[in-house]
Amino acid sequence: MRRTIIAASLLFLMSCWAIAQESALKSLFSQQYGAITKPSRSSVADLIAAILKNGTPEAKIFLTKWRDREIWLRKSDGQFFLVKPEGDHFQLIDTLTGTSAGVVKKEDIELIKPNAGVQAAVASALVQFQLSDPDTKIRIGALSSIEKDPQAPQLGPLRSAIASETDQDIKARKVRLERLLTLRFDQDINARVAAIKSFAGDTRVDVRSALNPILTTTRKVAAAIAANDNVARQLKPSVDINIDDAYAMLVAASLAPASVSDGERDSALVANLKDGKVGGIVRDALNTSLMRDEAYDALVKVGSAKPFVRAAARAETVTKFVFYEVYSESQPSITSAAFSTVNAINNTVKINRILNLILDSISLASIYFLAAIGLAITFGVMRVINMAHGEFIMIGAYTGYVVQQYVADKTASITIALPTAFVVSFAAGIILERLVIRKLIHRPLETLLATFGISIALQQIAKNIFGTQARPLTSPDWLGGALNFNDIVSISYIRVAIFVLAVIFFTLLLFILNKTRLGLEVRAVTQNRRMAASMGINPDRINMLTFGLGSGIAGIAGVAIGLYAQVTSEIGSNYIVMSFMAVVVGGVGNVWGTLAGAALTGMMQKFIEWFNPSNTLAAQTFMIIFIIVFIQFRPRGIVALKGRAAGD
Repeated sequence: MRRTIIAASLLFLMSCWAIAQESALKSLFSQQYGAITKPSRSSVADLIAAILKNGTPEAKIFLTKWRDREIWLRKSDGQFFLVKPEGDHFQLIDTLTGTSAGVVKKEDIELIKPNAGVQAAVASALVQFQLSDPDTKIRIGALSSIEKDPQAPQLGPLRSAIASETDQDIKARKVRLERLLTLRFDQDINARVAAIKSFAGDTRVDVRSALNPILTTTRKVAAAIAANDNVARQLKPSVDINIDDAYAMLVAASLAPASVSDGERDSALVANLKDGKVGGIVRDALNTSLMRDEAYDALVKVGSAKPFVRAAARAETVTKFVFYEVYSESQPSITSAAFSTVNAINNTVKINRILNLILDSISLASIYFLAAIGLAITFGVMRVINMAHGEFIMIGAYTGYVVQQYVADKTASITIALPTAFVVSFAAGIILERLVIRKLIHRPLETLLATFGISIALQQIAKNIFGTQARPLTSPDWLGGALNFNDIVSISYIRVAIFVLAVIFFTLLLFILNKTRLGLEVRAVTQNRRMAASMGINPDRINMLTFGLGSGIAGIAGVAIGLYAQVTSEIGSNYIVMSFMAVVVGGVGNVWGTLAGAALTGMMQKFIEWFNPSNTLAAQTFMIIFIIVFIQFRPRGIVALKGRAAGD
């Protein structure tokens, strides 16, 4: 019985406290009626502080609804409500209790519309509740809100919310954001310096956005540098700042009489030129600065021009003052730490850009390797320059496109397209070898011209079948996006897949050439065709299989390239020149040489593009010049053939 009485008493006291708090909140609404109905950015801070001081959940709900423009005013008594449409009328809902307060017409109520500045102030104030909200999404939303618009009042609530955070990812984000706010808003100089130094080497954009305002400078001029100025650097007139700009600063600071620049002087002379004279001086005599000064002084005397201080006098006046840049941040220790941190970040950025460039180079080299390896095998065995090799890349790309028209699943379609492209290109290569290459194999010029003509014919056939517009070859979802190491270094998953494909084919070709009978026969024909024939090897059969193998690999390269490039009839011709260069630079007829040639070609192109990123054509031109010079010193390539094959 005694416990029941105690429990009832506690419930009664809690009820009384809630009623008192509700009453206090309503009383506050009455007192702040004007500030709520017609809020402004200047008055809203005190209003928000007064409402939050109430400490009840209803206070937070009211602020949230007010920010979201869901609070209505009943005109008859000035009370605030939420509303719910009910036919042609509106049901009033008490903002504190949630109970119904009757039904009114539209003309009896008015929506309160705080402006964007007020909404932002309310949102900032509500962050302290949202940072500790049980809902993970609300906490993340609060952090995103702070990141978009960091304010000094948010620092305290953010620090308080770190200890109670249970999600480790969100906690790490809070800790990092707290350091960002500390370096900008903390009153403790040592805390700001420590926070700034903690970001040394951090390349994320938000760090640089926080540090850059600290290092913002403004130009000043004075007879002597003020003791409390945090000087960034002194400016030397005519070196760091021109005389006219320096004198203009003196005029703006009321340290020198107003004047005009030499350019403005000359314009005034032209405007006042009459009958071949200005200021009593003939036009032909105005060929020196001294005479122009004389003429302008004459205009000033009669009131036809603004006052003028001659250049020599302006230059002399400028030397009597000190020009310098000062940091907007007054504390030298803070700007010094920020400067050191920014330098560390810039060094890290440079290193990461070089790493990103290397990744791009490796990616491009893997594409060139896939495109060139088939050409290298064909040329090494048959000594045939196949100008239609790029069209086998095109055939592979269009094969992938056709497969995707019948297989909707992108992963399955690519899985089917790769071997299908190999088979189709392999067959096309054998047909070309049988009908054309075999008949012209000992006539290299005719072979080159014939394959060039076939290249044009195949492109036209592709245009007739598929049209001139680019066709999509869509990659699977798991190949979408990029592998991001940080804000600077990244590589798309498609490029990673192409690199892996290049490694697989490189390994497979080494196995075929070194561990199989076909590879043994190919190497034999490559090194000495006549000796291979005398040992029972059929060179014509090897030529056919080699040409088919090289064409099939080109088809697979076409599928890979088509995943990120546009599939058109010219897709192969875009890579044929670079493929030939990779083969020639690396060493004809050697897989390792082709790898080395593709690597050198890809890296050279990317590094040249780095110096001239807006002109890739110029980059390719410079690279071709480099390769021509390289061949003069090493005509057999990086990895040259040895033995009899080297002399063929």
